[in-house]
Amino acid sequence: MRIDCLLAGVGGQGTVLASKIIAQTAIGKQIFARTSETIGMAQRGGCVVSHVRIGDQNCSPAIPQGMADLIIGFEPAEAVRNLGFLKPTGQLLVNTKPIIPVTASLGGIAYQAADIIEYLKNTGHRAVFVDGQKLCAAAGTSKVLNVIMLGVAIKEGLLPFSQEEVLQTISEHLPPKFMELNQKALEIGYNFQQYL
Repeated sequence: MRIDCLLAGVGGQGTVLASKIIAQTAIGKQIFARTSETIGMAQRGGCVVSHVRIGDQNCSPAIPQGMADLIIGFEPAEAVRNLGFLKPTGQLLVNTKPIIPVTASLGGIAYQAADIIEYLKNTGHRAVFVDGQKLCAAAGTSKVLNVIMLGVAIKEGLLPFSQEEVLQTISEHLPPKFMELNQKALEIGYNFQQYL
């Protein structure tokens, strides 16, 4: 099994943690995994891109252009910005809730979220769209978007893990005080109804 997964979002969405959960879950199944990140002004809402490569010890940490099996877009514009990494048969999982970049709000540039979503729908790739804001509201906090997105990815067969395997990783690698919340978030993602 070889899977190249790219996660793209902005600072504060838990992109890097999600990539580490994916990698640790693979390692827990005795499958080789490595990650790398590109973080730009992450604490200030800048772009964050994490690469997760599973099942191939002879690959570089970064996914080459046109080689990703899956892009998990925590923010729609970031999903578009990284589309060049997706292989022709690759798949998309996208949170439809935009985060307006600081540059757009300062410069008076309109952020056309509907146009971005429409563009993603017409790429020719299988795409699953999630109303992350609604699902986070069900969890009671926006801080668990990353775990919710992992739950959706598992349900949709985009990641080769069970809900129980990911939950085991969370229990082993995250503070116990967040276990109940993360379990709820994973279940919310796993039981979501497609938004678009």
